[in-house]
Amino acid sequence: MDAYAVVETGGKQYRVQKDSIIDVETIEGDAGAKISLDRVLAVSDGTTLNVGAPVIAGAAVKAEIVKQFKADKVVNFRKNKRKGFHKKIGHRQRLTRLKIEAVA
Repeated sequence: MDAYAVVETGGKQYRVQKDSIIDVETIEGDAGAKISLDRVLAVSDGTTLNVGAPVIAGAAVKAEIVKQFKADKVVNFRKNKRKGFHKKIGHRQRLTRLKIEAVA
């Protein structure tokens, strides 16, 4: 089994391993910038699992920003029948695509 880590960013948790690509809430930086995800909740080297309480001190996951983009539009439509009321609201979440380079 390969080494992996569980990291937290943007209030969500992601299971990552080397060369995996994930889409996370916006992280400041241009495409090609190297970043470090410091909130590592768990690390496995393939045989043993090390779980933090809540984070592992000194552990970090190195990643590269691939691109900044917006997700597909989510549409919310509200209507009151027989009242002539309708309201259409759209939202596009800003995301960052990361490529994981190292799990340490």
